[in-house]
Amino acid sequence: MPGSGRSRSGFLFAVLLLSPLPEAGAAPVADRSQATRPERTELATAADEYHRKLSEYLAARRKYEGEAALYWNSIADKRRMRTAKRRNNQEILIDDYVLTQPPVYSGPRKPVDPTEPAEEPSPRYVPVVSDFLESAAREFHFVPEQPRSESQYKRAYAMTAAAAGLTREQAVRIYAFESGGDGKYDVQAGLEQPTPGARAVSTALGYNQLLTTNSVELMAEKGHRFLEVLRAKAARLTGGASESLKKKIPVLRRMVDFSRSVPDDWSAHERLAGTAKGLAIHALNLDLDVGPLLQTQKLLDSIEFARSRGYPGALTAAELEMMNLTGDGNGLAIVTMPPEWRDRVPTSNFFQQGGYERNPVAIRNNVVAKLLAATNAVMDKESRLPGARELAGYFPH
Repeated sequence: MPGSGRSRSGFLFAVLLLSPLPEAGAAPVADRSQATRPERTELATAADEYHRKLSEYLAARRKYEGEAALYWNSIADKRRMRTAKRRNNQEILIDDYVLTQPPVYSGPRKPVDPTEPAEEPSPRYVPVVSDFLESAAREFHFVPEQPRSESQYKRAYAMTAAAAGLTREQAVRIYAFESGGDGKYDVQAGLEQPTPGARAVSTALGYNQLLTTNSVELMAEKGHRFLEVLRAKAARLTGGASESLKKKIPVLRRMVDFSRSVPDDWSAHERLAGTAKGLAIHALNLDLDVGPLLQTQKLLDSIEFARSRGYPGALTAAELEMMNLTGDGNGLAIVTMPPEWRDRVPTSNFFQQGGYERNPVAIRNNVVAKLLAATNAVMDKESRLPGARELAGYFPH
């Protein structure tokens, strides 16, 4: 290791001291220290090569990161400008968007230090369904009423979505896009297929792939309405079904109170979502009474946002998915963009740098027209699968 020269010299001195002297007339014994010289030379050469490559890599990264900072700052500046224009009812022009693609790092890879042991970074653990259920039981003494079959959940979701005003086309095509066309009510991002070694890539859960933060935020903002729905349902039921639902209502109220213990802000809700109680709230998506309400409300909020901003028409499934994918404000900007601009405006305009770089769909389909077309193509394909067709059958005709 670098810096250990003193101990290596001491070792070699001890070897020389303990080595027997050669007998008279015998062939001289080779200096044993010479055996390590090629190895030391090779290591020194490798270290020199590593430092040379590291310098090249760092120089290339500095150059790229400087260009990337300028680009993403301009994205943020243009976004603020568009927001101000909308607030003042001013016309948005195409020049209010960045029309170039983000820089891509094309320099050398970071070299491997030959003096350090090779270590594979451990992937960050993402909580899964079993964690949500365990947290619900521990934190709120709550066990979700999971459906006896997938069909039972699909029927409940279709009834809830239709009653809220979602169309069959919106609900089914978004289900197809988000869950792969055949996903179960407990499908989680990264675990869509039961393949060995599969890992969850996020906490996105269910037909519309809600994150833990979505669940906490929806409970904070709409939990009072969910409680009203459950009370009305319990009043219509009789016997054991009514009693079971009435026991669920106080648990839901405690979850609402917890979700409202911070300001109504995404970052604050994100912090709550990472706690054990936040994971417990996410388990509500698995409940036959509450899960469909949460999954439906996520889409309904986007539709209501568009209406509140004066959007007159019904959103197509792909347009609604844009709001789901990029956030309501960015999604509405895509939806209302003149068609003749869509081939020119990069999708990077609707993301922050980190979100864009983690989104291969937005990178591959790097202008608005391509992103909309790709989304529709996936929806067309996945909507033909059995799960999507079954869900469609539960919507009123």
